Amino acid sequence: MQQAYTAVVKREAGAWIGWIEEVPGVNCQEATREELLESLRVTLAEAIEFNRADAIDAAGHGFEELPIAV
Repeated sequence: MQQAYTAVVKREAGAWIGWIEEVPGVNCQEATREELLESLRVTLAEAIEFNRADAIDAAGHGFEELPIAV
């Protein structure tokens, strides 16, 4: 299942900077727009995986994983 997120990007002081609106802490800076978008994709994927692993670890034993739509 693929989820869509929103990247906010802009060129500032000769570099491209960007954030993912829905996930605090996912931000990057690169020389080109294309490099920025790829860095945001990689960083977002890593953040989601880290958060998922952290949540499962915190849950311990006997938990359920349930999809929630908003």
